Amino acid sequence: MNMKRFGTIVTALLVLVALTQCKKEEQPTPANGSEAVTITLDLKSNGGSRVDVNTTTGEVTYQNGDVIYVASGGHYIGTLTYNGTNFTGGITDPTVGEPLHFYFLGNVAPAETFAAGTTTTCSVVISDQTEHLPVIEYAPSNENYDSGETTYTAMLLNKCALVKFNVTTASEAATCITGMKNKVTVDFSGNTLTHSQEGNGIITLPAGSGEKWAILLPQEAVEAGEDGTAYSEDGAFTGTRGAVPAITENGYQTVGIEVSVTTEVNTGEVPVGAICGKFTINANGDQVYFSQGNLQYQASSNTWRFADNQWDFVGDDSVGTVYESGEKCDNALISSTYNGWIDLFGWGTSGYQYMPWSSAYPTSNSLSGNLDWGYNAISNGGNQEGQWRTLTGYSSNGSVGYEWTYILTRRQTSSNIRYAKAQVNSINGIILVPDNWNSSIYSLNEVNTPTASYSCNTISMSIWQNVLENAGCVFLPAAGYRTTGSDVVNSGENGRYWSSTGRYVVDGWTHEDWDAYCLNFEQNLFYIYWYVGKPCGQSVRLVQDYNP
Repeated sequence: MNMKRFGTIVTALLVLVALTQCKKEEQPTPANGSEAVTITLDLKSNGGSRVDVNTTTGEVTYQNGDVIYVASGGHYIGTLTYNGTNFTGGITDPTVGEPLHFYFLGNVAPAETFAAGTTTTCSVVISDQTEHLPVIEYAPSNENYDSGETTYTAMLLNKCALVKFNVTTASEAATCITGMKNKVTVDFSGNTLTHSQEGNGIITLPAGSGEKWAILLPQEAVEAGEDGTAYSEDGAFTGTRGAVPAITENGYQTVGIEVSVTTEVNTGEVPVGAICGKFTINANGDQVYFSQGNLQYQASSNTWRFADNQWDFVGDDSVGTVYESGEKCDNALISSTYNGWIDLFGWGTSGYQYMPWSSAYPTSNSLSGNLDWGYNAISNGGNQEGQWRTLTGYSSNGSVGYEWTYILTRRQTSSNIRYAKAQVNSINGIILVPDNWNSSIYSLNEVNTPTASYSCNTISMSIWQNVLENAGCVFLPAAGYRTTGSDVVNSGENGRYWSSTGRYVVDGWTHEDWDAYCLNFEQNLFYIYWYVGKPCGQSVRLVQDYNP
């Protein structure tokens, strides 16, 4: 292999092997009268055992199961699969008199479902490079297709570059860098490849410090990144990515780009049962941790717990996410003997005076002491009484003591983002970001917007757990509510979360025995100053004070 150096870039990244075929195969029976051809491609320069790129020589080798996609006449016509010696497979209806087009897409599964003769485009995202380097290659055959002929040759050419990163990290998790083009869209109709950025342009490198190699797609030069343009996959550490030079096809960048991921995102010991993010609750700068999930109660065992996942809610027997022994729990079945779990509570029903299944009207203007649900020992939240509490409610000026209001409308964060509507693991709700949230970790749409729709941010379970939650984000699911009777309403669409503040207004009579403030949100709406009757069953999300 000949390499020509231009400064620090070697332009011949990979010796790409000639593909030849040595024998003529028995023709398969055509489907629906179309012509089907079996092609075998012999890899003459193949090293044999792959699996990705030899970073010393830049040579690509293959492993069993590697796939080449074949196109002709402007659409996909079949695949060839590596068997340890050559690529073999069937193609349908190639166009006579035109070349065959071969694509190796790093064995990353395309997003589309393929259909021979009809699929004209496909795309792959090469973000995950923790196990192998997803080389992107393409070439047309040297010969035009001739009916019945199965001998064709091609020299696959790289449409990517091999680049070295020097990683310094304090984390045992993989390192993520942002700002890279990480998506390839193939247009079979014109046999072109377009490179773009999916999401924040994340490329994930293997865990640990040291020399790391990555496949990058052609792009213009990228300046050195600010804090958050590199971070650990578990969200515990953050750092910076050095400047990346312009990337050209078939490039070989051997001078390492510096990546440092050493700053701990959340310092201090996180309480048992809490999410690691800190949230300022007043103008004095006091902070709290949120619990790992909504509060739940089982009457038959008199047990309190937090939901396992932030998106979990009980709902009723038709809507909800929590199952016990293979059956749905149901908030409509509230009673002193119910052996399922409930998570919609009347105001002040901590079990001290008013039972969790009660429809009574507590007379205290605000929850205090044993009336607050945090009075109880939470089985997976430290299991001691008095460790948790409920946030206070409404204030027109966000003054000290009205904590829901401050978190959502007054709090200053490093990103100027406080919340965003979202669907997490297909569940509707609201994301609260911690005070130190860096927007480069994940790009949220329509932030701090009460009228946003849930669908403006669609986040998978994996991204939530491995990125946002590990960075301290809180998710409040739209768990619905229970009427003053036992009907469960709007599960999955409407979220209502109690505060500890009763509503006290004197306008001829006193309301404190009837209403209390809560957070209330639904599709395209968000009420921070809502109040409802105390017997209504609503969600409870407890907090624990941060004491540095």
